[in-house]
Amino acid sequence: MKLSQFRFHLPPDLIANHPSKQRDDVPMMIVDRKTQTIEHGHFKDILTYFGDGDVFIINNTKVFPARLYGEKEKTGAKIEVFLLRELNRESRLWDVLVDPARKIRIGNKLYFGEDEALVAEVIDNTTSRGRTIRFLFDGPYEEFKKTIQRLGETPLPKIHNRAATHEDEERYQTIFAKHEGAVAAPSAGLHFSREIMKRMELQGISFAEVTLHVGLGNFRTIDVEDLTKHKMDSEEVIIEPETAEIVNRAMAAKKKVVAVGTTSMKAIESSVTIAGNLKPYRGWTNKFIFPPYDFSIANALVTNFQLPQSPMMMIAAAFTGYDLLMKAYEEAIEKKYKFFTYGYPMLIL
Repeated sequence: MKLSQFRFHLPPDLIANHPSKQRDDVPMMIVDRKTQTIEHGHFKDILTYFGDGDVFIINNTKVFPARLYGEKEKTGAKIEVFLLRELNRESRLWDVLVDPARKIRIGNKLYFGEDEALVAEVIDNTTSRGRTIRFLFDGPYEEFKKTIQRLGETPLPKIHNRAATHEDEERYQTIFAKHEGAVAAPSAGLHFSREIMKRMELQGISFAEVTLHVGLGNFRTIDVEDLTKHKMDSEEVIIEPETAEIVNRAMAAKKKVVAVGTTSMKAIESSVTIAGNLKPYRGWTNKFIFPPYDFSIANALVTNFQLPQSPMMMIAAAFTGYDLLMKAYEEAIEKKYKFFTYGYPMLIL
């Protein structure tokens, strides 16, 4: 398919810039692939579609405060540093993005915090905005991470055009977040509250956890019309044997297996046996899913309404069917559904 086929007009006021009052208190669209029908309900209605033995696959990645603001040595120029991934724990080496990039050269030192609690040196250029930096921190690793936590800011996407707040520290994180490493939240998981998960467990529904550390590649502009030529950034994936066992047991019993979010879907589709089962995996994936695509594991998907021409929208289109998804998006806009990270969910059956 072509990039232009995923272009649509999204009114700016339909992008949710703030979280809902309660995680699970949001409208939800229900899309049935078999009947090609669209219904409207509430996220709490999700309990009516699933029962004993069904499995929800959730991404337990944890967002870390990846956005730092510092000053360049000598000039005092204000610099934003966005932490992408840790390259070497012992050497404190990180891949980062810097803004404005034209001011940052190899050898420059950057200072963070009013007390200059953190200092970094630029040691390489990786892309036009990308740099490799070394944090000059002599204390224990735990103290280093505490300093990052103290000085860093919740990495809200730039499209929100606002500073992150204390509310974002809690709400831009799923309640099942465990393993730190994401620079963006797995948005479909944000709707799950402790109450609703407990009610699901009482109905005999199981939760299987995967880890996919969400990267910025999901938000980068795709600049090729031919989607087969687009290359996604790699993201770290962990699928434990216990998760594979839970999922494969449900598949064998012909139960519903639900991917919560496109990141969970990407993770499980990156580790499939020849027989079509889920297998344990520790490594990286740069899988790019777009129509047409044959899915192996999940037979249902929970996803938010995504931005035009985004990889997340393309995964949803591959799962739903392009025409039905575009019809759903058109109806969502007509009914004033909220889009993107803090927006409303869609259940695709």
